[in-house]
Amino acid sequence: MKKQFFIWLTVTTIVLFLMPWLIVQFVPSNAVMMAAILLFFAVNPIYAIFTGTVAGKNIKSLWGLPVAAAILFLLGVWLTMDFGEMGFVVYAGIYLILSIVSMLVVKAAKKFKF
Repeated sequence: MKKQFFIWLTVTTIVLFLMPWLIVQFVPSNAVMMAAILLFFAVNPIYAIFTGTVAGKNIKSLWGLPVAAAILFLLGVWLTMDFGEMGFVVYAGIYLILSIVSMLVVKAAKKFKF
């Protein structure tokens, strides 16, 4: 099961840690803000819910995935955009809550066989 955790951790690193860097490096300067808004309000929340869904299927070995996702997001945006900006902590907290809620919903659905 550790292998499964590290596979998902790698995917999470690519999506939440490298995506902000890729946006800053490769998107034209007049479109960076739009790409960042799309990332923060669409891609990242959807991926946070997806991460919680994956973790909820095997909660014993993947419980740390939502926490790692929030931390990787925070590190990614701090290193590429504005280090220490506390507004990004709010986003990381929201993504963590979305992940944990979806993880618990999947766990409950699995328990009650929905």
